[in-house]
Amino acid sequence: MPGPKPLSLTLSDTQRALLQRLVRRQTSPQRLVWRAQTILAAAEGAGNAQIAQQLGLNRNTVRTWRKRWCAATENLDAAEAAGGDDKALRAQIEARLDDAPRPGAPGDFTPEQLTQLISVACEAPEDAGRPVTHWTPRELAHEVIKRGIVDRISPRTVGRFLKRSRSQAASLALLVES
Repeated sequence: MPGPKPLSLTLSDTQRALLQRLVRRQTSPQRLVWRAQTILAAAEGAGNAQIAQQLGLNRNTVRTWRKRWCAATENLDAAEAAGGDDKALRAQIEARLDDAPRPGAPGDFTPEQLTQLISVACEAPEDAGRPVTHWTPRELAHEVIKRGIVDRISPRTVGRFLKRSRSQAASLALLVES
C-alpha cells in the first residue's frame, strides 16, 4: 500500500540550470550533489522511494530534502525575482542544500586560545621555568592557566587537543627544539 503523496516541487529554469551545474561541477561536495540530484528528480515528478533507490539514499533522507526545498522555495523565488545575478542565487541554493545547524553547546575554547596553547607547546619547558625537558599535558595545562590564556583546562583536554592536531603539526621533538 503506497504512503502519502510526496510534496510536489516546481523549479524555475534558472534554478534547474544552477542545480544541474552544481551536479556537473567537479569540485562540488558529494553531499550537495546528492541533494541537488534529489531536488531535480523530485521536480521531474519522481516519488521518494524511486529517488531513494536511484540515488542509493534512504527514503526519509529524500523526504527531508524535499520538505526543506519546499520550505525554501518562497525565499529562492523572491531572490530570483529581485533580479540578482546567478552567483548570488547559486550561493543561496547551496546554502539551502547545506547541513542545518546542529544542536549542542558551543565550544569551550576559542580558536585564539587553542592557537596560544600550541604556541606554548612549541616553547621549551625550561624557558617557562618548568623542571621538565618535554611538555606533558599536565604541565602544559598548568602553564596556560598560569599565563591566563584559559581559566581552566584539564590535562586530558590538552592531550586530546594535541593528539588531534598532531598530524598537521611538526613532531613533538621538533616543536621542543624550535
